[in-house]
Amino acid sequence: MRSEPTTAPGPRGHWFWGTLPEFRRDRLGFLLRTARDFGGVARLGRRRPLVFLVSEPAAVKHVLQDNAENYGRDTRGVAALRETLGNGLLTTSGAAWRRNRRLAQPAFHRQRLAGFATVMAEAAAGLVTRLQHAGAGGASFDVVPEFSRVALQIVGRCLFQRDLADEADQVGRALRVTLHHTMDKAQSLFPLPSVLPTPANLRFHAALRTLDRLVLSLIAERRRSGGDRGDLLSMLLLARDEDGGEGLSNAQLRDEIITLLLAGHETTAMALSWTTYLLARHPAVQRELQREAREVISGVTPSLEELPRLRLTRAVLEESMRLYPPAWIVTRSANAADTLGGHAIPAGAIVLVSPYVTHHDPGLWPDPERFDPARFATPADHEGAPGKPPGERPRYAYYPFGGGPHLCIGAGFAMMEATILLGTLARALTLRLDETHPVAVDALVTLRPRHGLWLRATPT
Repeated sequence: MRSEPTTAPGPRGHWFWGTLPEFRRDRLGFLLRTARDFGGVARLGRRRPLVFLVSEPAAVKHVLQDNAENYGRDTRGVAALRETLGNGLLTTSGAAWRRNRRLAQPAFHRQRLAGFATVMAEAAAGLVTRLQHAGAGGASFDVVPEFSRVALQIVGRCLFQRDLADEADQVGRALRVTLHHTMDKAQSLFPLPSVLPTPANLRFHAALRTLDRLVLSLIAERRRSGGDRGDLLSMLLLARDEDGGEGLSNAQLRDEIITLLLAGHETTAMALSWTTYLLARHPAVQRELQREAREVISGVTPSLEELPRLRLTRAVLEESMRLYPPAWIVTRSANAADTLGGHAIPAGAIVLVSPYVTHHDPGLWPDPERFDPARFATPADHEGAPGKPPGERPRYAYYPFGGGPHLCIGAGFAMMEATILLGTLARALTLRLDETHPVAVDALVTLRPRHGLWLRATPT
């Protein structure tokens, strides 16, 4: 006989503010403590709408995959993100999301990804040259803007046939402003309307104008030139509704392009930044990575055929994304009442699904704070799909790319790009940490290094 769902346990919080002050002081620490003290489905405070933290794999699977249709994106976090991204893949659900996904999916098919490898390899070689110059004479440098620049260059050339390297610095500055704006709006009990001319809002709108100028110039340039170049922008420009109706407006194109442009380069840049930081802290792992690169890579950069043999390179990236998943939290809203882990979830409740919390669960990952790429070692004849947990762990013990129907559309693209970049770096450079610069995590829309990540680079 099925038992009745119970009320989920959790911290009570302040009678008025709830648990928001604790969350704002230490977002990651608060969520980790909540899961540790109250379990894999915990209620955060008593204010309405009720908010639940979900971190146990079975409950995560239910939200993201088994009952995904019940969990929409009517949340404050998504609404704040929509101010930047509009109605693109990351901010829509239902029929609108399915249309967007159908239009963009062909750009990420396996056959097309193979054609991107040359672009990624050329960008990787250029990155090594820049880092060698930046580290000349033993100088240290912040690796974060370097990875942001190369990731933006790659996504621009692969998806839009435009080299965006010259725009990287201004895009990076604008992106930081929009990320802070999004998180401030999402965690504020009484968020101020963005139309008010506060200093923060003025900075946000200036940053948004910078991003819009870039994206709208891409659209205008392609509309003038016409023709089908076979890239994502051409696919979107040529797309028509299934009934043969009108194509996408400039506003619709803008939302799709800015979503893929920003999401496609920000998450990869952060994953690689944290990976190089971990390697600089663990020289023994870095030496093994360099040995693999020397043995496998015959040229300056890995070829497409050599990528499957870079198993340690892939394992290092996966372990890095376990410790520092770029997309560290996902917010959903319950359309109808449901049950998670035996606990009642009322309609209208907000559900926080956190890869970061799940990835640091000692019940799933012994000694979870330890950097150990061996966790992701795979046999030579088997390569798991991006985001697949190793060993006998449940499917959603590891999900850096999300899951279910909303699994990141660019997961394969991102893993190929990161493997090529990291393999190229390992073959050419040895990285060391500059201990004079502090390292802290800033949990915004992505996990960002608050003060940058300052490294030194010498030839391998």
